[in-house]
Amino acid sequence: MEKVLVTGAYGFLGKYLIKELVENDYKVIAFGRKKEEFEKLKQKNVDIYIGDFCNKKDIVNASKSVDYIIHAGALSTVWGKREDFINTNVVGTKNVLYACKQNKIKRLIYVSSPSIYSGKADKLNISENDFDDSNRLNYYIESKILAEKEIKATRNIPYVIIRPRGLFGIGDTSIIPRLIKANRKIGIPLFNNGKNIVDITCVENVALALRLAIESKKAVGNTYNITNGEPREFKEILEELFNKIDEPPKYLRINLNFMYGVSSIIEFIYKMFHIYKEPMITKYNICTLGYSQTLNIEKAKKDLNYKPKMTLSEGIEKYAEHYKRNKIL
Repeated sequence: MEKVLVTGAYGFLGKYLIKELVENDYKVIAFGRKKEEFEKLKQKNVDIYIGDFCNKKDIVNASKSVDYIIHAGALSTVWGKREDFINTNVVGTKNVLYACKQNKIKRLIYVSSPSIYSGKADKLNISENDFDDSNRLNYYIESKILAEKEIKATRNIPYVIIRPRGLFGIGDTSIIPRLIKANRKIGIPLFNNGKNIVDITCVENVALALRLAIESKKAVGNTYNITNGEPREFKEILEELFNKIDEPPKYLRINLNFMYGVSSIIEFIYKMFHIYKEPMITKYNICTLGYSQTLNIEKAKKDLNYKPKMTLSEGIEKYAEHYKRNKIL
């Protein structure tokens, strides 16, 4: 039985990834810092290792006798100190690379982010090479670009980079909960009447793609976009979601250019006064909500034989049923 070490194991994606791996006969080393969170992960063929990949010794020791590492751990937020993003997402990734070398890992699978494509423009059918490596829309984006560069520049480590777009599902603490909270308070910000086209992805499909990245011979040395392959208008997705959870959607119609200008001013003030709490709006938020962005996943279909196992509507239905039973965001 082959062993896979998963960083960020107790995170939203990590839990689904462990399930996918165990169900397909892999032994998993669940790696992370929060001991209390790991109680939920204890099961057959899952070993727990409490550690921090920002500590080189921890990740080296954890990955001894391991076949593969899936590096899903990251500081993933839109705001904070640049040094924190660099230390976690760049230096931490360097430590993982060092562990791969020391322990002769067969393959490193790195979970990057399509946020690196973000900007103040509509972008459709984006391929894996269609990004500006000087994108500095926020520190998270910068850190992900730099981490990818470190991986690609390191010799003799077989790697695969996965960029999954807009993960949602039961346990999501970001996309859907934020939309529901906004709807209850002031309404969901809507630009251009919600006609912008977006890609989102059932978390189950991302877990599948990561397993396929381990197994595909063609994948080594390549980068892959992952989505559900169902780009739709933002408002159309919102209508379906809120209809399913029996809460009528409320919209806050705003001018896109005006709000981008406002967010720029807010970010300037926050940086000037060293305020690290996330602002109510950021330039990244406005770009994500206001502009179309869809990803081309043909490369993943061809090389990984990636076929989403859950449709967008099935994912929304599953989330809605859980939400109505539990009322938990």
